[in-house]
Amino acid sequence: MAEKKAGKKKNMAVRVILGILAALVLIVGGYLIYVFAAYHRIEDNQVLDVEKGEASAACEVGKEYNVLTYNIGFGAYSQDFSFFMDGGKSSWAESRESVDLNITGAALLARSLDPEIVLFQEIDVDGTRSYHVNEKEMIDEILPEYANVFAVNYDSPFLMYPPTEPHGKNYAGIGTYAKFDIASSLRRSLPISDSLSKLVDLDRCYSVSRIPVENGKELVVINVHLSAYGNSDEVREGQKNMLKEDMAREVAAGNYVIVGGDFNHDLIAPEDQTDAASWAYPYPRSYLPEGMHFCLDLLTEEERNEFRPTCRNANEPYDPETSEQFVIDGFIISDNIEQISYETVENEYLYSDHNPVELVFRLK
Repeated sequence: MAEKKAGKKKNMAVRVILGILAALVLIVGGYLIYVFAAYHRIEDNQVLDVEKGEASAACEVGKEYNVLTYNIGFGAYSQDFSFFMDGGKSSWAESRESVDLNITGAALLARSLDPEIVLFQEIDVDGTRSYHVNEKEMIDEILPEYANVFAVNYDSPFLMYPPTEPHGKNYAGIGTYAKFDIASSLRRSLPISDSLSKLVDLDRCYSVSRIPVENGKELVVINVHLSAYGNSDEVREGQKNMLKEDMAREVAAGNYVIVGGDFNHDLIAPEDQTDAASWAYPYPRSYLPEGMHFCLDLLTEEERNEFRPTCRNANEPYDPETSEQFVIDGFIISDNIEQISYETVENEYLYSDHNPVELVFRLK
């Protein structure tokens, strides 16, 4: 009798364990189905809505203007923040209050420089990682006179990775702000990886915004955020070639062209450098069409050697003595634009893992 009862208990335990395993398989399988079913790429050549600002000016030839690019890191990157995909510890911002502080600080810093054009990257509109703060609305309130366009480049299902602090569901993009009228804007979808890494990478894109100039031409402003994670040689080449073709098309049309943003490439390293970080590949100038130049290449050798870094490696909190730093943000301009000055706005990564970069220019 005792053996019979023991056998029943053993069978019951086995059934419970098998039931638990079956439930786990169903949960994991259901989750994977959800993630893959929810994944989608945004269509190429998507027309973007232009939100008008409170004030606008005509874009004139010969007048001095300034343009700023600033990756604001979805409001998470205080100086003590490290990011899990860089080898750090955090997936979310420290708190909602820190997100408010960083976005407000970044937008006010941009405003203090009084630029005619600002290119932002990594603006969260609704994200688990940023406590669902609508960062675009915050920027709009600080820059109300600017017309703006927003291009989505991250619309993910709820990601359970990392298990200790799931990155969650996030909706984010890049924003172009201008004191000029923006006649139209288009979202171009960049090539991305076809591997599973696409689930944690962004839906890479750039936006092409057209500003009328008094002489009948257009100032074409391209806001870029190229790949960093999960990329390959093929993806990197595809992205740079696509951008090159669009730049060449605008140059051939006689337009003024400014390309700015986060290139996720080391813009100042020699092309044959082999000891760069795994994600910070040099940007070969062969990917520039005739008539376009990196602003860095228009500096004197002394200015280039003294150019300040624009991004820190977020594998650890910021330490000016030990943190690895790069120049990955910046601008490319067409030959019919005169570069007056070009510099990193040194902010010690106070509100982001990036510092802004400012170009002062004049249309020839």
